[in-house]
Formats: sequence, C-alpha cells, structure tokens
Amino acid sequence: MSTKAAASHHLPATAVQPRLSRADGSSIRAVVVDDEESLTDLLSMALRYEGWDVRIAADGHKAIATVRDFRPDVIVLDVMLPDIDGLTVLQRLRASGDQTPILFLTAKDALDDRIAGLTVGGDDYVTKPFSLEELVARLRGLIRRSTHTVSDAQSSYIEVGDLSLDEDSYEVRRGDTIVELTATEFELLRFLMRNPRRVLSRSQILDRVWSYDFGGRSSVVEIYISYLRKKIDSLGEPMIHTVRGFGYVLKPAG
Repeated sequence: MSTKAAASHHLPATAVQPRLSRADGSSIRAVVVDDEESLTDLLSMALRYEGWDVRIAADGHKAIATVRDFRPDVIVLDVMLPDIDGLTVLQRLRASGDQTPILFLTAKDALDDRIAGLTVGGDDYVTKPFSLEELVARLRGLIRRSTHTVSDAQSSYIEVGDLSLDEDSYEVRRGDTIVELTATEFELLRFLMRNPRRVLSRSQILDRVWSYDFGGRSSVVEIYISYLRKKIDSLGEPMIHTVRGFGYVLKPAG
C-alpha cells in the first residue's frame, strides 16, 4: 500500500459532510482490519476525524473477536491478512449471523476479485492506493443504508402484494415471515419495491444501489438479485422477474 497516495488528501476534506451518529446519538463504530500499521494508523485517524469510534485488528482471528466484542456499524477489511484471508473472515462473520456492512480493502484490482468479495457477502470494494475522501464517502454510504436513512418526502413503509418493507425498523416481511437481509440486499429490495411493476435496467440498479459501476459489468446485480430470490421468492410465488434484454421487475405474486 502506498500511504503517500492516501495521505495526499488532507483530512479536513473529509469533514465537509454532516457528521453521522448512531440513532441514540453515540459515535459511529468502525473496525479497521489490516496488517500494515502505517495504513491502519492513517485510516483510524481519518475516521476519528469524522467523530467515529475506531478499533484496529491486524489479523483475521483478532478481527472476528473485535467485531463480536465491539459490535461496529461498519468494517474495513483487507483481503490479504497474515493468518486467514479477509474473505474467510467475512464468511465466518456472516455464518454467525453478523450482517455488519463490510468494505473490502485490497491491492488487487481484478474485477473477478471484486465479484468474489461481493459473492460471499461483502458490500463494497476499494483498491489500493485509494483516496481517504473516497473511502470515507463509501463508508458513509454503507452506514446510511444500514441505519435506515429515509427521505422525508416518502412514507417509510412500502407494501407490494404480501411483501412489506419498513425503512424505520429495517424489517422486511413476506406474509408473516420475517426476511433477514444484508444492508445491500435491503437497499436493492427497497429500490425494486419503490418501483413496482417497472422494469429496471442493470445500469439503473448499479447507479442507484452502488452509486458506481464495476467496470461496466453487471454480474454484481445478478448476484444480488439471486440472493433476494432465495430469501423472498422461496416463501411463495415468485415476485422478482427477469425481463430478458432489459433488466428486472418486482410485482405482486398471482
């Protein structure tokens, strides 16, 4: 990691956005996982400048223990670690029911690596070298998704057929069954439910849910659509449909 590349963006630039806090007014909690001390020092300084409470872990086993003890709002996770890799850390956290939003940090710039990280349940991806402004902006976006930020102009409760989504409580139900979703799955479903019966293209979904594209590849959308289908369509008649050559549409069953 070239810390010069990241440090070239001065910390005050990250402070132009309103400060985020937990619903109870306490500081946002972040865990930074990387075995390079100069990098973790830099990142923790940037996030503390945001007013966040930060914990650091230098290996995968320490990361898992820290997350379980600290219960963060977001995790920055390096893929390459000295004991177990970041993908394994993520898999173990997700298997234990931990759905904390995770941003992967890695020197690898191959698209396949990005998709691999997202396939096992990651939420975003930044490659080294990176700018502090970009990383902080990505983390703020993940936190807004997972802490149920809602537009004042819209109702926080959405219902399509027997599927309901409450943006205030972050609760999704199909019929009487509660559906557990990750932050990114929730954001994707919310976008679909805000546009029932409307065909949404892959590029529209990428722009709305991820706010950027993955080198023009839409496979990440297909991956997350498949996640939603396993969790929602498995509970009744299919609601998420593929419109070949166009995109996807969500509509009431029947």
